[in-house]
Amino acid sequence: MTSTLSTEKKTVSVLFVCLGNICRSPTAHGVFQGVVERAGLQSRIEIDSAGTSGWHIGNSADGRSSEAAKRRGYDLSALRSRGMAEDDFEKFDYILAMDSSNLHDLEAIAPAAVLNSDPQAAKLGLFLAYSQQSDYDEVPDPYYGGEDAFELVLNLVEDACQGLLREISCELS
Repeated sequence: MTSTLSTEKKTVSVLFVCLGNICRSPTAHGVFQGVVERAGLQSRIEIDSAGTSGWHIGNSADGRSSEAAKRRGYDLSALRSRGMAEDDFEKFDYILAMDSSNLHDLEAIAPAAVLNSDPQAAKLGLFLAYSQQSDYDEVPDPYYGGEDAFELVLNLVEDACQGLLREISCELS
């Protein structure tokens, strides 16, 4: 009897979710993409972002988000807003909401396996659960804020991306 060893490496997929998919989730998408590329794991981690509303489908990231990200070396220019798709719960290993309102919206449409913490189902939760800081549980929406609101989002997102990468790296080992 012969045994075959799989040479296929495990991959992990991550979906970042906010309301309109033009500020917070594309920022997380772009920052995490940069973090993953610097770690040399781009072939093993798939990244996307979506919104729980359909208000901005097809639009690029908010210009203020793009500019703030660009100042820190992240490129959001190729990202376009999309809404959550029915198969996202099957396709992604991690579905991370920027705030509790969007998490509740995701829970309302999630299949039972996700809500029952089936180990084969997507890990649904708040993105800042991966953050080291303790001042914020949620990524605040910067849409109606000034430049500092977008800088705060980047600070929180960069921190949480590092924690998320640590967790995923353990899974990939």
